[in-house]
Amino acid sequence: MKRTTMANQYFENSADLEHELKTFDFTLKNHNLKFTSDSGVFSRQTIDFGSRVLIDAVNFSTVPQGNILDVGCGYGPIGLALAKDQPSRQVTMTDVNLRALDLAKKNAQVNKITNTNIFESDVYENITEKYALIVSNPPIRAGKKVVSAILSDASKHLLPNGELWVVLQKKQGEPSARKLMKTIYGNVEIVTRDKGYYILRSKL
Repeated sequence: MKRTTMANQYFENSADLEHELKTFDFTLKNHNLKFTSDSGVFSRQTIDFGSRVLIDAVNFSTVPQGNILDVGCGYGPIGLALAKDQPSRQVTMTDVNLRALDLAKKNAQVNKITNTNIFESDVYENITEKYALIVSNPPIRAGKKVVSAILSDASKHLLPNGELWVVLQKKQGEPSARKLMKTIYGNVEIVTRDKGYYILRSKL
């Protein structure tokens, strides 16, 4: 029986879900990029507004030398935009959704972005190195436990003075996330806010 998109969550794997491929162009960090998305992945119609706000906000002026980690990368807009913008940095992109990871790899190839390492990881389960920057548009529907783990456990995978940047909506837990980041890192900054989306930054 055909499974509908409604029955699938973007943070799960559904190999039997019918494909609905969609290809579109989008300009991120002043680079024109081409993306292919599919059913069963987050924001398949276009780059979601929260990710766009996060990508635009990320400023490398205070980020130390080192690589970047995109946790919950989906089909790749955040990680690929930053990889294109920072060709001297390696960008690791992880997700639990295998279909999304396959799309992210293909999107990297189509856009000729070679400074990426894309693989499966449940939050930081398969992460072995430390990064100058960790970014995430957390999977809110996966639940508070997963979101909290992304925020708190980033501290174990940041280089000295490394930074964590995340996007959250106020109505979907931004106040509690900000409080948690303040507790873990001793600092948190609201970098920007736009239409209910908040960009939060903490420094190790």
